[in-house]
Amino acid sequence: MGEVDQTFIQAADHRPKLETIEFDGIPLIDLSTGDIKVLVSEIADACKNWGFFQVINHGVPLELFTKINIAAKTFFDRPIEEKRKVKRDEVNSYGYHESEHTKNVRDWKEVFDFLIKDPSFLPASPDPEDKEIRTLRNQWPENLPEFREVCQEYARELEKLAYQLLELMALSLGLPSNRFDSYFEDHTAMIRFNHYPPCPCPELALGVGRHKDAGALTIVAQDDVGGLQVKRKSDGVWVPVKPTPNALVINVGDTIQVWSNEAYESVEHRVVVNSERERFSIPVFFFPSHYVMVKPLEELVNEQNPAKYKEYNFGKFFVARSRGDYKKLEVEDIQIHDFKII
Repeated sequence: MGEVDQTFIQAADHRPKLETIEFDGIPLIDLSTGDIKVLVSEIADACKNWGFFQVINHGVPLELFTKINIAAKTFFDRPIEEKRKVKRDEVNSYGYHESEHTKNVRDWKEVFDFLIKDPSFLPASPDPEDKEIRTLRNQWPENLPEFREVCQEYARELEKLAYQLLELMALSLGLPSNRFDSYFEDHTAMIRFNHYPPCPCPELALGVGRHKDAGALTIVAQDDVGGLQVKRKSDGVWVPVKPTPNALVINVGDTIQVWSNEAYESVEHRVVVNSERERFSIPVFFFPSHYVMVKPLEELVNEQNPAKYKEYNFGKFFVARSRGDYKKLEVEDIQIHDFKII
């Protein structure tokens, strides 16, 4: 990743402005707050007004962050031929990848993906008539002592936190705390190591182009370099998510937007790069089971607030969206607005 190939260059209106502007940050929520009503209210406000927030005192052991960050850096520091031994493709979509596309433009990054549940299951194709289910398994690099164990330990801790956050989101919508649980019995959640090398032309490329997340929620551990930006709902300005020590960044995904019938919205975000420092981040994408039919929840729909989306199958939707990760397509990936009831 030396010079900037044309495939990385963003269209002029999507290139980042690199001047540093100070903003009030996204909400910071202390999960150890004893008053559950206060906590639920803070979650509701953050989800409604931002679609993003950070959490502290989240219960994930701090020493585990040190171990998982070392694991990620150790993997990416390997020679490219070693990393490509666990290269993912359209059939086996977990492992290493260095040419991911977002909105049909190549991202300035390399990734390593692994499942929380191994094996997991997804439809073989987006075709509604195709009933075949594909078995997905992790690929682990050889000769990296403790790499797999550290990844699996991190996965267990973050899975627990994801369920806790879903319970708080359910309560914040006036629902029972376990309202979402049944949708995740065979969840297809995954964890990604992102590595953003220094970029010689950061004003032309993006680490990840503007996008929304397909799942229910995303939990991101980021280092101190910074680069994540959120499109502020109130005015469309790109606001940096300043790294906060020991905090995790949470964002609402498309699935929660549909379940909540747009009480909460999934918000566009992107990653800018810089010319001097490499950056690492570790997102957890919490996806429902592949067979879940996603639609606005009955409890949140009435005559005054009718359903805003048609029902869709999560697995088929996810497989259709993921096709654009590997190559430039002629059309934009499928989005939830394709299911919007006008």
